[in-house]
Amino acid sequence: MSERRGSLKALSAAAAAALAACSVGPDYRRPAAPVPASYKEGWKTGEPQDMADRGAWWAIYGDPVLDDLERQVDISNQNLKAAEAAYRQARAVVAQARSGYFPTISVAASATRSGQGRGSTTSALTSTSGVTRFGRGVQTQYDLTADATWSLDIWGRIRRTVEGDVANAQASAADLASARLSAQATLAIDYFDLRANDELKRLLDAAVVAFTQSLQITRNQYAVGVAGQADVVTAETQLETTRAQSVAVGVQRAQFEHAIAVLIGKPPAELSIAATPMPNNIPVAPTNVPSTLLERRPDIAAAERLMAAANAQIGAAEAAYYPDLTLSASYGFTSTSLDTLLRASNAFWSVAPQLTQTVFNGGLRGAQVDQARAVYDQNVATYRETVLTGFQQVEDQLAALRILAQQAEVEANAVRLAREAERLTLNQYKAGTVAYTAVITAQTQALNNEQTDLTILQNRLAASVALIQALGGGWTATQLPSDADVKERSPLDLLR
Repeated sequence: MSERRGSLKALSAAAAAALAACSVGPDYRRPAAPVPASYKEGWKTGEPQDMADRGAWWAIYGDPVLDDLERQVDISNQNLKAAEAAYRQARAVVAQARSGYFPTISVAASATRSGQGRGSTTSALTSTSGVTRFGRGVQTQYDLTADATWSLDIWGRIRRTVEGDVANAQASAADLASARLSAQATLAIDYFDLRANDELKRLLDAAVVAFTQSLQITRNQYAVGVAGQADVVTAETQLETTRAQSVAVGVQRAQFEHAIAVLIGKPPAELSIAATPMPNNIPVAPTNVPSTLLERRPDIAAAERLMAAANAQIGAAEAAYYPDLTLSASYGFTSTSLDTLLRASNAFWSVAPQLTQTVFNGGLRGAQVDQARAVYDQNVATYRETVLTGFQQVEDQLAALRILAQQAEVEANAVRLAREAERLTLNQYKAGTVAYTAVITAQTQALNNEQTDLTILQNRLAASVALIQALGGGWTATQLPSDADVKERSPLDLLR
């Protein structure tokens, strides 16, 4: 018993030493990233909206249909389900790595039956009357054994591996947030494109009504001999062309509706979106200061976490330079009788510490450390490029919104003038002072300007969605799972 207590004390001392040991390799510090002091496109001063619901960023458009569709993305979008499964895989990898902290314990039970031939110490079989049989020296050996093996993480190889796997899992969670934001933004843009098609059809249908009236006027003029038959044919051509354009709008609208159905995880046949007026208000998203972009974009957060994971792998690689200490222990019972197997007199135990050091491996360890450092440097460059791309996307959309707002103001005036020119030209044609070609030209110009005005509105809505996406859609790095969230349960919990 004293020997057993001594072995337990040795195990406890070894465990304490392992827990107190430091981890080799560099501790992670986030590298500096190129962050401007302010945005070049200071089109609109950011307005604090910290009390807003950051999750439902699309609510700023005030469209209940869009709101209902967006809320179905998290429930049914298959790409999000795949990204969520990838995150669960990453968490499982963390659990696998953490299992290295604990000893491996196995239990074995066996019964061995053996014997020796009668009258001989070398033969296990006897022969009588030509029949071979077992001798009388047959016995059964019963064994019950528990074995434990524990690799002490003295140099932090396991801790660095867990650290890297946790960072990878957090990067996977950020990838999930990126996939969610991308799906939400794509749905919003498709939705506004669908509404633009609804508005375009309304414009074309209104033009059909106006051109039908013009055709009737031309026919009346032709009936009294004021206009020629060419004017009638021209009016009919304009009318039928516009009708064809109105019908053609349905093709693209159907495609947008089908795309939205897939984004919310439904077969296209199961989704129908009724036509409603096009929203004409462009909400302004708060841009805040550029430095906050590092905390608000999930793709930047993912790149930063991959840096942390690569940094941890340097320590895991460097730990190979140091010896490994493994403790092995066995405890069990052995007896020739099952009834007496668990008696103390039949117990046996052993403790076997083992220290292993690789003396020569042809430069493998150095190459692995060099590889880990190169992977880290690669991730640093990728992180900084992701940051630069993020600032570019914000600047692009700020510039687009600023310029499109100016274009919309000019185009609105052009639409007003074109409508006035159409009215005046039609009155002049009725008075017989201009040819019908002037009416066609004025009407075509007015319709083209109205379509251009609609396209500008469509582009402004798309740019506003893209800006919100570029700013992270209200997401913040605080939504990343913590180390404890990733680890969730200790392997010891499985024994409780």
